[in-house]
Amino acid sequence: MDLKILYEDSDVLAVDKPAGIVVFPESTSPGLIDSKAKPYYKTLIDLLIEKYPKLVDVGRPPRYGIVHRLDKDTSGILLVAKSTEGLIFLQKEFSAHTFSSISNSEERESWDEISPTPLGRGGKNSPALEKKLEKKYIALCYGVIKEDSGTIHTLIGRAKGDPRKQAAHSLEYKGKTGLREAITEYKVIERYTSDKGQGTRDKKNEYTLLEVQIKTGRKHQIRCHLAYIHHPVAGDKMYGFKDSSIPENLHRQFLHASYLKITLLNGNIKEFYSDLPEELSKVLKNLSPD
Repeated sequence: MDLKILYEDSDVLAVDKPAGIVVFPESTSPGLIDSKAKPYYKTLIDLLIEKYPKLVDVGRPPRYGIVHRLDKDTSGILLVAKSTEGLIFLQKEFSAHTFSSISNSEERESWDEISPTPLGRGGKNSPALEKKLEKKYIALCYGVIKEDSGTIHTLIGRAKGDPRKQAAHSLEYKGKTGLREAITEYKVIERYTSDKGQGTRDKKNEYTLLEVQIKTGRKHQIRCHLAYIHHPVAGDKMYGFKDSSIPENLHRQFLHASYLKITLLNGNIKEFYSDLPEELSKVLKNLSPD
């Protein structure tokens, strides 16, 4: 598989990740590229190591230079560190971005134990870094979101009874420990209707296309948050509802990391863009604007 490289310097790679590929294996056993385990499917980091062998000297397996992830069936922009200096710097950027957004005092106080190299408890550099890091996604969700914009602010943690999933809870929830704040902002791009697709059954189904910006980086955050407000990502097999229709020719979750802005090691602010993949654009063409 040929990976599309959006940007490259001595410290950082920006990759346009296709859907259908895992970013890195969840454990160090079995090993990476030469694993004897069957079946074994190469991950994104496997493919990058084939192209950039020195990546094995960055970080630790299985992540190596990966500083953030996209789910297997999510496409779009992913940053990878090519050097140890790049890895440390990017980790600080992403950690400061999340740290400056959360309000939970207990989580802030424990931050140094979890990530000793962001910038301490609200250090002077945190707000500057936060302003220079932006991540935006394009998501098609099930149903009509009436408000043109909104913010989803919850606690989030592993779902009870299904370790694969995350569950969102109100900020006042006291039912379990280990929950973290998660903040997602969205803006409506377009609202659609359709009388075609899986689960339609002779009725029109409604969808909303969103631009989503995450202020924190939690596992499955967008997918979990949109399901929490009863508008799961279209085509999401894990978080979608049983009665959620799926647009015609949509074969994966409609979620794409379209924009990322970040400060690089040299101090320059860099913006990366990724166009909506053709298979998702075709899905939209089959829908009717409301």
